[in-house]
Amino acid sequence: MPVPVPHPRTAVLPHQAGPVDHGCAETARAAAAGTPAHGGCPGTATAPPGGPAPLPRDLPEARHPQPPAGPRRPADRTAARPAPDGAGPAASAAAGAPGPADAPEPAPEPPAQGLTLLLIGEDPNSHVPEMWDWAGRKVRVRTARNLTEAERLLTHDVDCILLDLTPAEPAAREGRAAAPGDELAALRAVLRMAPGQAVLVLTCETDAERAADAVRVGAQDYLFRDELDGKVLSRAVRYAVERKRADLAQRQLTESRLRAQENARLERGLLPTPLLDGSELRFAACYRPGRSRALLGGDFYDTVRTPDGTVHAMIGDVCGHGPDEAALGVELRIAWRALTFAGLYGDELLATLQKVLEHERADDEIFATLCTVDISEDGHRAGVCLAGHPAPLLARAGERPELLPYEFGGPALGLLPDARWPRRQVELGTAWSLLMYTDGLIEGRIGEGTRRLGQDGMTALVSRQMADGLRGEELLEASVREVRALNGGELTDDVAVLLLDRR
Repeated sequence: MPVPVPHPRTAVLPHQAGPVDHGCAETARAAAAGTPAHGGCPGTATAPPGGPAPLPRDLPEARHPQPPAGPRRPADRTAARPAPDGAGPAASAAAGAPGPADAPEPAPEPPAQGLTLLLIGEDPNSHVPEMWDWAGRKVRVRTARNLTEAERLLTHDVDCILLDLTPAEPAAREGRAAAPGDELAALRAVLRMAPGQAVLVLTCETDAERAADAVRVGAQDYLFRDELDGKVLSRAVRYAVERKRADLAQRQLTESRLRAQENARLERGLLPTPLLDGSELRFAACYRPGRSRALLGGDFYDTVRTPDGTVHAMIGDVCGHGPDEAALGVELRIAWRALTFAGLYGDELLATLQKVLEHERADDEIFATLCTVDISEDGHRAGVCLAGHPAPLLARAGERPELLPYEFGGPALGLLPDARWPRRQVELGTAWSLLMYTDGLIEGRIGEGTRRLGQDGMTALVSRQMADGLRGEELLEASVREVRALNGGELTDDVAVLLLDRR
């Protein structure tokens, strides 16, 4: 039985009715004519009773949807005959021959919805040929006669907009240099209305200059009415959609890079700058945030010299590792510097910092540990306050490094409302090194087990590095590097180490 061949079809913009999808319009016209429609489109040949519907010729043959398999009939083995030469497995199965062909083929799933095109044009007689996307699915077309209708029809599933530019008058084309944006006002409005959709412009072949201007303004491509057919339009729509997706991806990547650069500059600006002008002490610091690709973590430190010659140093740790903890650490550091220059130290300073923490933290469970040291002008004595923080490591000249006593310390900031933090006086000597650190340096593992480095392991490690003659930043970098090696990789916690030397 010969298969009917469908006639060429075009989608016609409605003249009086409001904007509609082509699929709905074609179904309505087919129902009004009393003839069955193929896929809701007019002008399609009907299928014989019980047979599959004919398919359009411009759909690739390899992607034609197959009719669902019918119910399997029992084979008549008494009348089974061998299949003639050249017959396929289906013919053998129909003849009752046993084999793999006996199994019914699964019915294919209906094709998913293809691209959606929104046509904006004043001419109700504009013709848009039928289109198919790269997966063999029909492109849905919506029509709007003005921007008001287009804005109502512009939903999230619209992939491309085809804007039919009104032909420019000859006088206007000659004087376009004086007012280049007037003729593309509709395009500019569409680009503002649909920043995430691809945009094509349709114009006359004699108006190629304006078409090129449209691309410079922001359209993905342009088409000429005289050259418009299904293949050209399908290819242009697919190209415009993919190009728009690539442009959006590139823009997002650029914005992410700029945002990362701004964040890096901001975080770098929030790192402290020691103020030790006029002091004979030497300062060194090492900082490693635990967050990936971050410059600032929840650990913080600072060092300043007040007008009376006293050198004040501080190191602290906000619980957690996120950006909120990093921001809170910066606030505490700045508050500490301001309070120190205001003349506060010891218990009074820490009590005020606890009030700052209580007001600025996002959760009542957030706390911070802190160690403050104030060194006399002659450098021989220091006052130490501990708020739940590990005790500093002191290395006097000619002696092995040792940890300062921890028992005199108080609780971490933010835990007890009426806490007190006693200040302990420590004799430093004439030549010494004072190492202040956060718990990230001592909580690293040793090997693959669960054993931690701890304060004793850190003391032995630093003592060995100092015995090898390392000082200043070289000592800190070597110590952190060895701790990472013992841990078997990057440390998960923030690490801050501060070193003050007097020689």
